[in-house]
Amino acid sequence: MSALRERQAQLRAYLLDRDGDIERHIVGTANADAHTRLDIYADGYALRLIECLQKDFPALATLIGDDAFAALARAYIAQYPSRHFSVRYVGAQLAEFIRARGDAQATLHAELAAFEWALMNAFDAPDTPIADVADMAAVAPTDWPALRFVCSPSLQRLDLRSHAPAVWKAVDRGEDATSVAVPATPPTSPTPWIVWRRDLRVYFRSLTPAEAWALDAVCADADFAELCEGLCEWHAPDAVALQAAGLLKQWLTDGLIERLILPESA
Repeated sequence: MSALRERQAQLRAYLLDRDGDIERHIVGTANADAHTRLDIYADGYALRLIECLQKDFPALATLIGDDAFAALARAYIAQYPSRHFSVRYVGAQLAEFIRARGDAQATLHAELAAFEWALMNAFDAPDTPIADVADMAAVAPTDWPALRFVCSPSLQRLDLRSHAPAVWKAVDRGEDATSVAVPATPPTSPTPWIVWRRDLRVYFRSLTPAEAWALDAVCADADFAELCEGLCEWHAPDAVALQAAGLLKQWLTDGLIERLILPESA
């Protein structure tokens, strides 16, 4: 390793983990010794990461307030230093970090962070072609049982117990997020949600348990016959094919399916 690369690695270690090996290579001045100069740089780096997190999680920052969010972000980056060359990924573990803290509002705050992260992932997903209802109509009747699906790379799935999406919408509209009505009775099970992008716009909606299972199944490579079989838990066997086709039509209309895979092209 060259001397320059070694110094760069040492400086990175100080910024991320406060490893002091670089300090002996820093020249102090009358106004600031080497340790102080390093801390100024490290604090500036931390402030930059906090600024990035505020931009990536605006609803959470608005809900809890700038000072509380800055304190949360500082604690977070101390436990999860950025390991990627791009600050785009610095918030990847924020929801997990908040949930582990177990604060009074941990569920809402963690799920709001997870929801905002899903919005960002959906927006940043690769552009791909999207199948449509015309593709569905072109499938021959004999091909339907073995028909498989490729889901859009922008599709994100979450299971939420809180009213995080309503809080996000309130903040997005410039309303007071703290005034969003909290459900009187906590849900006995989480509500399934999806987030996805079509063109340059991100969408989200909740799902029924049946649709959530079905969408998870097709994204995991289930074919249409397997989809129908699984949906028998919620629908009568003589109606399940129509129900499955209805879900597929909805997904195609929404732009959730990248392409249909016919048996001969599998």
